Amino acid sequence: MSEQADRAETFLRALQDRICAELERLDGSARFVEDAWTRAAGGGGRTRVLRDGALFEQAGVNFSRVSGAPLPPSATAHRPELAGGSFVATGVSLVLHPKNPYVPTTHANVRYFEASKEGVAPAWWFGGGFDLTPFYPFDEDVVHWHTVARDLCAPFGADAYPRYKQWCDEYFHLRHRGETRGVGGLFYDDLNVGGFERCLDFTRAVGQGFLDAYLPIAARRRDTPYGEREREFQLYRRGRYVEFNLVYDRGTLFGLQSGGRTESILMSLPPRVRFEYAYQPEPGSAEARLADYLKPRDWV
Repeated sequence: MSEQADRAETFLRALQDRICAELERLDGSARFVEDAWTRAAGGGGRTRVLRDGALFEQAGVNFSRVSGAPLPPSATAHRPELAGGSFVATGVSLVLHPKNPYVPTTHANVRYFEASKEGVAPAWWFGGGFDLTPFYPFDEDVVHWHTVARDLCAPFGADAYPRYKQWCDEYFHLRHRGETRGVGGLFYDDLNVGGFERCLDFTRAVGQGFLDAYLPIAARRRDTPYGEREREFQLYRRGRYVEFNLVYDRGTLFGLQSGGRTESILMSLPPRVRFEYAYQPEPGSAEARLADYLKPRDWV
């Protein structure tokens, strides 16, 4: 790997360690179990999963570094000139599925990519972001989430937050449902403008800012009383998460197309979920209220 890829990997390994330690502290009961794996075509990773905790029904935090050739189709969709080339990809991705329906599900990902092909200039870029998927939303939580996102973007230009917020709203959109996956956050890809150092700094800010955004929300809602009705609605809405990850998510596609570890790739799916034909929430109910949040909105 290049020196740039080595530096990105060092940051990402440390980020996985920090996030896992903070989530264990927040959960207060369960601990992460690690599966270290290797990929025959090149590279490997560390998959860490926490299950049946006091707060999290399942939490997964993955680190991976894979390499090889050819580039999967999902990676060359926007860079067709690199089709057939070789690649190095390293990243951290996480999905948290809390037990309490009042605590939002969340996802975060930061990654670095290099690609090369004979006769084509080598390419590198960063990507990532974080998004929030509440089932029973609270305005103060969503405002906090977006305030952290806006503030971490501020040193990188006035256009960074609105651009990456809009990108998140557009990316995490279930077109067949006509709704967003949640209340958004940040999403960026193909980032190399301003040079490696600036892009790495921004990716650090996103990776580290995730904890500032999520931990206070989870701590505030974890003891909210709930019953079977709320639990059933949570399981139903988790179905939307499954739909997005299996139909649209580029990370899932890249992992499967590149021959990654299937268990690690699909770790993002919830441990329990239900589907119900033609479900409609009762008008005026707390469940019906969620629909008002599943469309882009300016929160800060």
